[in-house]
Amino acid sequence: MTADVVTAVRGDRRARTRRKSIVLGSFAALTVVLFVASIMLGSSLLSAPDVIRSVLHLVDEPGIDFIVRDIRLPHSLAALCVGLALGVSGTVFQQLLGNTLASPDFVGVSAGASLAAVFGIVLLHLGGLAISALAFGGALVSSLLIYILAWRDGITGYRFILIGIGVSEFMLAIVYFTVARARISNAQESMHWLAGSIGQGSDRSLQWLVIALLVLVPAALVLDRQLRTLELGDDTARALGLSVEKSRLALLLIAIVLVAFATAVAGPLAFVALIAGPIARALLGPARGSIIGAALVGAIIVLATDLVCRHLLPTELPTGAITGAVGAPYLLWLIATTNREGRGG
Repeated sequence: MTADVVTAVRGDRRARTRRKSIVLGSFAALTVVLFVASIMLGSSLLSAPDVIRSVLHLVDEPGIDFIVRDIRLPHSLAALCVGLALGVSGTVFQQLLGNTLASPDFVGVSAGASLAAVFGIVLLHLGGLAISALAFGGALVSSLLIYILAWRDGITGYRFILIGIGVSEFMLAIVYFTVARARISNAQESMHWLAGSIGQGSDRSLQWLVIALLVLVPAALVLDRQLRTLELGDDTARALGLSVEKSRLALLLIAIVLVAFATAVAGPLAFVALIAGPIARALLGPARGSIIGAALVGAIIVLATDLVCRHLLPTELPTGAITGAVGAPYLLWLIATTNREGRGG
């Protein structure tokens, strides 16, 4: 290569690195601000320094520590972790299946969790950790069913998505029939869970979500190169020496387990997994880092909507009501844009 080409390539790399640092740094800073704000606000207003000192165990003030660590921190940590998990899961689904509509909301994962949870509430009269465990199991079982039904000498994006939508609608029909036949108290509890709300999961389910994030997000980052290779198409990926089905299965498993744990903690939060990845990729542009970017955008969305639900509305609403109100117009715009560009199928 000539000196001019080498200089141009190096300049492009520096520009991408700079853009990545600025965008991800901004995402991280906004996430921290929202996380601290969610702990500050409440019936008694706390200062940011008090919150930070208490969370980091820098001082010992029993009154503030009780409010921060025992009352508000678990709720805020749940919002943060659920957002991170949904962001990673959504962008892995979308990149792996090559479709921006490929979200756990639509391909049956959340519907499987919902069916299992409603079954536990209405028929088994369970609650707390048992419902979280059932939701987690339901998400895994529905994902396995969709994978088996979609398998035809491999997995293709459109087949997986279409079968996932069909399975999701079938499961949701059973959910609504079950709720309609339930007693009023069980139906109310089921609808509250189905709406999706931060704070309804148990402490143990949150602990499992934190562990899953610590294990699976680094695993997703390690497999990021395989993910980008799979985006080139199966034939190209095989020509580059990649074991296509093993890599795809590993990435799908990571995404499914993350969304299963997140749903077990907060119920099915609509559209977070759908919109986090595209927002991150739009701001990052050609720079790498979409997995971390999507995770942080997911956390920002959930933390912000949770703050709105708890503090800015006349009546407190489930978190899923706001994410649904924000995500639905985006979905309509996405479908209209896809059809206009001739990619609607």
